[in-house]
Amino acid sequence: MTETTLPAAAAGTWQLGSRTVNRLGFGSMRLGGSLDPAAPIDAGRAISVLRRAVELGVNHIDTAAFYFGATWSANALIKAALAPYGEDLVLTTKVGPSRDESGQFRPFARPDELRGQVEQNLRELGRDRIDVVNLRIGTGLDRGSGSLAEHFGALAELRTEGLIGELGISNVSAEHLAEAQAIAPVVCVQNQYGLSVRREDDELLRLCGEQGVAFVPFFAVASGQSDEDERVAEVARRHDATSAQVRLAWTLAQGPHVLAIPGTSDPAHLDQNVAAAALKLSDEDLKTLDAR
Repeated sequence: MTETTLPAAAAGTWQLGSRTVNRLGFGSMRLGGSLDPAAPIDAGRAISVLRRAVELGVNHIDTAAFYFGATWSANALIKAALAPYGEDLVLTTKVGPSRDESGQFRPFARPDELRGQVEQNLRELGRDRIDVVNLRIGTGLDRGSGSLAEHFGALAELRTEGLIGELGISNVSAEHLAEAQAIAPVVCVQNQYGLSVRREDDELLRLCGEQGVAFVPFFAVASGQSDEDERVAEVARRHDATSAQVRLAWTLAQGPHVLAIPGTSDPAHLDQNVAAAALKLSDEDLKTLDAR
C-alpha cells in the first residue's frame, strides 16, 4: 500500500507550520484509562490501536501529559507503541492544565511553570523536541476574556530554544488568536466544536482559514439533539456509513484547514473513524445536516 493510498490520506493534507499532516488524525485522550485501579487499561490493545493508526496513514497524534489513568498514561503508550518515531509522525501536546496523582485538575499553570510541563512531555514521549505545543486555556482564563500574552510568550521562548517546533492555542476566542499571532506564529487552534457543539465558533473557524491556521476540533463526534441525530442517521443511510463517520465527514467538509482527531481504544472503531476520511458528503447531505 503506497502512501497516497493510505486511508487516512483520503481527505488530503495540511501544513502545521513546517510539518505536513493528513487531515484525519488521532486523539489519545481515551488511551490513559480510568483512575480506578480495579479497571486498568488494556495496554496491549492500546498499543495495537496506535500502531494500526499509523499503518492506516495517521501521522498526526494529539496527546497531553494529563491524559493518564491508574496504570498508564497516553504519552507512555505512544512511546511504547511508536518509538523510535517515523520522520513524518507529528506529535501535538497541550500545556496549561495539569492533574495530580488523584486526578484532581489544576486548570491553568503560571507562565513560569510551562517549561516544566513541556519538559515532562519531552521525557514521557522520549523526544528532544515536541512538534506542536498548544497552550490550553483553562477555567482560570475564560474564553473571550483576559490575556494569554505572558503564557504564550513563555512558550515562544521555548520554541526559540528548540524545545518546541510549532505553537498552537486551545479553548480560545478570536481575540486570543489575534493576541497570540502578534507574539509568534500560530499553526493551529484546537477548540471543542462539531455539528451540534460550539457552533458559535463558526466565525473563528472561518478566520483560521483566512490566516492559514489549522482548526482542530475535539469532541467532534459529540451527540446532538434527537432531531439532529435523525438527520445524521438519514445521511448515514444514504452512504451506508455510521453516524460517527458522518459527523467526522461533516467536520472535514468545513474547510481544507480543518483537521479531525477522533480518539478510540477500540480497533474496529479506529478503522471506521479513519475510513471517514474518504466519505464525501454532497451539497444535499450538508444541507440536510445543517438544517436548523
